[in-house]
Amino acid sequence: MSAGGGKKAILAALTANAGIAVAKFIGAAITGSASMLAEGVHSVADTANQGLLLVGQRRAEQEADELHPFGYGRNRYFYSFIVALVLFTLGSVYAIYEGIHKIQHPEELSSPIVAVVILGIAIALEAFSFRTAIRESRPLKGNASWWKFIRNSRSPELPVVLLEDSGALIGLVLAFGAVVLTMVTGDPIWDGIGTLAIGILLGVIAIVLIIEMQSLLIGEGATPDEDRAIRANLVDDTRIDRVIHVKTQYLGPEEMLVAAKVGITPGLDIENIAAAIDDAETRVRAAVPAARIIYLEPDLYRTKDV
Repeated sequence: MSAGGGKKAILAALTANAGIAVAKFIGAAITGSASMLAEGVHSVADTANQGLLLVGQRRAEQEADELHPFGYGRNRYFYSFIVALVLFTLGSVYAIYEGIHKIQHPEELSSPIVAVVILGIAIALEAFSFRTAIRESRPLKGNASWWKFIRNSRSPELPVVLLEDSGALIGLVLAFGAVVLTMVTGDPIWDGIGTLAIGILLGVIAIVLIIEMQSLLIGEGATPDEDRAIRANLVDDTRIDRVIHVKTQYLGPEEMLVAAKVGITPGLDIENIAAAIDDAETRVRAAVPAARIIYLEPDLYRTKDV
């Protein structure tokens, strides 16, 4: 994912969520709806999260230095991890608490039609943000399923925005249903039930994000397709006849470290070995553009190396 593509989806989500948050809080103040208030807090959390993603992208652009010789690319993973924590604590925990409270102590809604109108507008705005995230993600997703894209992506922002937006849309539908059921039945307990459901939904999404971002933060290697491409392009069958072993790790969403020991054809002089290593690096970078930092160790293949 290019930083620019991810930034477009983030900005769309930030703009939509900021407007939605204001509308939800106005609606909650007018109606007294707990599910509307929970959704307002959810939108504030989402807005803050988009800001954190932008901060992460900005800080990841810092040049490598003596303290961080491989650069600052993992800032994008760190801030995405913080996003997941914010979503869990500010969004999920608050909504669950508020839902339980409203179930135990139901309160009548005033002007519920206002909540219905605001939620309808919020659904339309959130759908715009979600559609933008989907459009930006499709070229990277390819033929894989959306779940596989979220699980395998080494770029954090689009999976974060996709999960946040999908959760927001489902949460809005739950809030809409809760308000409508409260209006139809006259029983305000449905508002509390809707709030609790929103909290549980946000908790599930937050846990998925925490797991995925933690994995990226501690360091994930190449995808299976990338690993096969790296191994295939290290070998030229004339000077390098096999890959003894290879290790990879993403230093940032668009920068991978490749370290490998390769088997050199016996009898080559130092000049030919150096040329073989240089050519192998060129082939790997052409096949896997993310493989920017490559360290190759030439060796003679021995059974014990396997």
